[in-house]
This record gives sequence, C-alpha cells and structure tokens, in this order.
Amino acid sequence: MNLRKIANIYTRNINPNIPATWRKSIGYTVKEDGTQEPVYEDSTVEINPQAVSGDTLAFIEGLNIQGVMRSVYMYGNVQGVVRSDERGGDLLLFPQTPDKPIQTWKVVTVVETWPDWAHVIVVLQNDES
Repeated sequence: MNLRKIANIYTRNINPNIPATWRKSIGYTVKEDGTQEPVYEDSTVEINPQAVSGDTLAFIEGLNIQGVMRSVYMYGNVQGVVRSDERGGDLLLFPQTPDKPIQTWKVVTVVETWPDWAHVIVVLQNDES
C-alpha cells in the first residue's frame, strides 16, 4: 500500500505539489588546491512542501538547527549528510512561495524514509550569486 499516494490525493487539494530540482549528492572531487567540491546528480521531481509541525520543531531544536525550514514530502530516497558514504547531503531547488524565485534548500533531517518516498526537513541556503 502506498500511503504517500493516498495522503497526497487529499493534501494537494489544499497545498498543491510543485516541481523541484533534486540535486542528489554523489560524493565529491578534490580540486588542485586540496579542497573538496561536492558533486551532484540532478533530476526533476514533484514535492509537497509544508510548514514544519510543532513536534518536529521541538525535535529539531534539540539538534540546534536554525533557519527557514520546510517539511517536504516527495518520492525518492532523499538523504542528509551521510559521513560513512562521504556524501554531503542532498539539495532541493524550489521557491519559498509560488511567485518567488527558485532557492536552494539543504536536506538536514530525514524524518521518514520508505522504499519509494521520504519526508525530510530542509533549511534555506544562502545562494551564491
């Protein structure tokens, strides 16, 4: 049973899914100066960003994570930092509100992960110009 699909039928009536770019972390390269540069694999996905619930905020507070956050439901095996795999965390690119420009959000916490969908917490990043 695909619970995400069932729930999404109802939630998207109130909060529609939106397109996003999923920048999946696939490791890093080492530049000539010895610094690491993350490497990503991009794909287009549909996400359902929502406000972060009070319970989740209380949990995140204990992790000392701050900033503009969203709770995101989407299909895929989205990951935060996985040090043992030498991955630096996935990024999602989507607007903060529908009429605003695309911004970069970093996956900081994986709340739920299932074989075909995930619920993650993302934090808005300072995009470099």
